[in-house]
Amino acid sequence: MLNIRRAVSADAPTLSKLSADTFVETFGHLYSAKDLEDYLAHAYTESSYLDGLNELGFAAWLLEDAEGTPLGFAYAGPADIPHDDVQPGDMQLVRLYLMKSAQSGGWGGRLMDAAMDWMSASAPRSMWIGVWSENLGAQRFYARYGFSQAGTYLYPVGETNDIEFIYRKVIS
Repeated sequence: MLNIRRAVSADAPTLSKLSADTFVETFGHLYSAKDLEDYLAHAYTESSYLDGLNELGFAAWLLEDAEGTPLGFAYAGPADIPHDDVQPGDMQLVRLYLMKSAQSGGWGGRLMDAAMDWMSASAPRSMWIGVWSENLGAQRFYARYGFSQAGTYLYPVGETNDIEFIYRKVIS
């Protein structure tokens, strides 16, 4: 039996480790060991999750099994994606990551629903998501929620620059 719960600041170490684990499991094969090491050293720090949850207006939801083992999470907050149309008050789904063992069971959708409900409560003008240009499954998933491509930018992973699509859902 799996369960979703709202994360608290004490979950920062779990979010940090789960971020790295899911990134490596899903994308690690795409990068050199050096690029991956450099990226992971700064991308998912405990302190960034603590700051986000405690001071910067972010929220997270953890997917856990019956023993409390984390299998996935969603992380959302104020939008800072590099797009000229981002306005103060806009929200962004920053991460939605699942371990492979938790995929294809509807849990990604449940995490997305929790994040969307929370973001919608702040009445943003738009919601934003960054998604890797070659992650077609994620692009289809976000399109089902009403997001569409609004731009691109380069997302650095070490010395590698991935093309990232910017997805937007206009609310008002």
